[in-house]
Amino acid sequence: MVDPRRLIPRTDAVLAEPRIAAAVERLGRDIVKSAVAAAQERVRCGEVPPDHDAVVEAALDALPAAATGLRPVLNATGVLLHTNLGRAPLSPAARAALDVAAGTCDVELDLHTGARGPRGATLLAALLDAVPTAAAAHVVNNGAAALAMVAAALAPGREVIISRGELVEIGDGFRIPELLTAAGVRLREVGTTNRTSRADYAGAVGEDTALILKVHPSNFVVSGFTQSVGIGELTGLGVPVVADIGSGLLAPHPLLPDEPDAATVLAQGADLVTASGDKLLGGPQAGLLLGAPGVGAELVQRVRRHPLARAVRADKLTLAALEATLRGPLPPVRAALAADPREIRARAERLAAALAAAGVDATAIDSTAAVGGGGAPGVTLPSAAVALPEHYAAALRAGDPPVLGRVEHGRCLLDLRALPADADAALTTAVLACSG
Repeated sequence: MVDPRRLIPRTDAVLAEPRIAAAVERLGRDIVKSAVAAAQERVRCGEVPPDHDAVVEAALDALPAAATGLRPVLNATGVLLHTNLGRAPLSPAARAALDVAAGTCDVELDLHTGARGPRGATLLAALLDAVPTAAAAHVVNNGAAALAMVAAALAPGREVIISRGELVEIGDGFRIPELLTAAGVRLREVGTTNRTSRADYAGAVGEDTALILKVHPSNFVVSGFTQSVGIGELTGLGVPVVADIGSGLLAPHPLLPDEPDAATVLAQGADLVTASGDKLLGGPQAGLLLGAPGVGAELVQRVRRHPLARAVRADKLTLAALEATLRGPLPPVRAALAADPREIRARAERLAAALAAAGVDATAIDSTAAVGGGGAPGVTLPSAAVALPEHYAAALRAGDPPVLGRVEHGRCLLDLRALPADADAALTTAVLACSG
């Protein structure tokens, strides 16, 4: 009797096959060898014939598309900045910049002299071009780090005055007061949850006050009997005013009138603004610090020279992608904001008609989208969606590529506001694959 193990193609022979060898170059030996071992196990189970070519095909079928476990997902939720999907998708210009930065590049090299050069100089210039009211800028690895650095560099062991209505949680259990106290400051809370006056701030300012912090409550809205104090009213109290605007909006946007932007807040008198780079700015995860002329520029320099600045430094990939976002064409999130609702509806009708012609129960409907990512709470954006039976939601998530929609009133809605038009064909194919 022949030992079944002798019928299984040898690992070294399979790995030597040209297509498998090419996969090793692309994915690494460990990943490919695991796929080959899985194919050999299928031979033992009788699922694959004990043939060299059959094992090669089975191994190739088991290989992932990339060495990362992350998978591209079609965002049909109607949430432009979906935190679980990585928030802002990068623009083609930013993706091309990542290719440049992925290799050796002049991130800290002056090519004219051959000596060490300033890190991120062209990015900072682009940031200052985008925010003319700023005189200095600095970039760290995320928005929370920007705020933590402000606390650690500008107010260690001292008081930071903040309204009780701005002691917010920014997501995943991270709370502003805990972040600030962990950075070594003492919080001086003023006012109440719903009402804070200028007198509350003025009465709290003392010799131990390092700064006044204004935090935009970007992920919730308090309405009714409320009062808050604008930046302009705080500038005469004798201490620096720092504003955390959160979403990374650099200039006013007509669809988001209540969302603060960096240029306006600095013009109103803030000395320093902190913001995110991966939300409404539409770039990679980053934290921005923008200082006004005079005191604000000095504050930025103090943050930049703090010993912890190295620990939160943005890497070369972030620097490259953020600069390309600022200098390049409109990033996807801003294009989605600017999309014409009539064009979105026309796309939904074309998709629904094509799916219905293929026997799918699909209908185009009006819908509403949201900004997401902790920005512009309560703002709804007119949109359109393809409505399918509810069972499609799970099937689409399990597809290749996965599609994430939303379930409403017993239907799976594929909202098109956050999905670029060039993804419509892939969306159609994904739905049809679930209908077979």
